[in-house]
This record gives sequence, C-alpha cells and structure tokens, in this order.
Amino acid sequence: MVGKEFMLEAIRLSFETMRSGKGGPFGCVIVKDGKIISEGFNQVTSNNDPTAHAEVVAIREACKKLNTFQLTGCEIYTSCEPCPMCLGAIYWARPDKLFYANTKTDAAKIGFDDDFIYKEINLSLSERKLQTEQICKEEAIKAFEEWQTKQDKIEY
Repeated sequence: MVGKEFMLEAIRLSFETMRSGKGGPFGCVIVKDGKIISEGFNQVTSNNDPTAHAEVVAIREACKKLNTFQLTGCEIYTSCEPCPMCLGAIYWARPDKLFYANTKTDAAKIGFDDDFIYKEINLSLSERKLQTEQICKEEAIKAFEEWQTKQDKIEY
C-alpha cells in the first residue's frame, strides 16, 4: 500500500462508522513500515465517550500493539483535519508525519465546528466560557517537586 491507499482506508472507515450509526464520519489509520498497524473510527456516541475520536482510538490501539507510548516511525492518515484534542494527542504520540483529507472548515459546514476551542485556547482563563479556578496549588506542587528528583522516572 502507498499513501493514497492508506488515506482511502481511513475514508472507508469514516463511511462505515457513519453508516453503522456508531459515530460521526471520521476514520483514521496508523501506518508503520508500510503496513497498517491500527485503525480507529469515531465512537463518541456509541461508547458515550467524548474522547473516542478516530485518531485517539487509533493511537490507543497502535500504542498497545507496539507496547510503547510514542509512535516514532509511524504515519497517521485521518479522514479529516484533527480537532484540537486529537491534534494534541497526535503531538504527544510523536508520529513522523500526519496526513488528512477533509479540512476543519469542511467539518464545520456539517456541524462539527471545533473553531470555538481553537479560539478559547488563546483567551486568558478569565475570558474563557468554561469557568476555571486554580485551587490546592501548595499541595499539588509537591508531586512535581518529587517528580523532579525521582531517579527511576521514565521521561516523555
């Protein structure tokens, strides 16, 4: 398989999940060494999980399969430009490359408008729609201080 065929598989998954009623029209495959190692499709409504986007599902499966928390050496093919949550997960997973088909503007046109999240991220905490308040910093910072000196930590 080559790049276009991998993307066509992600697109096929987007149709399959939508038509089956399992979730929105989004599919994703992760490729390593020229082979698909994991697939994901949107399962938000079927699993009652707002994080079960195609990319997150595929990343979780790939990491389990490879027994690692990073996808170095992998490529991600997703049927739509990732939302902010998925884009963050993709960056944390550290694949070599990301390919997408539909744009976030295309998604917004059919009711999947993530633009408000992109806008919220750039606002100060006091300006965001989600009320946010910092509490218990003195207690929480102790975990960070201990992490900093922990000798057997696995950095990521």
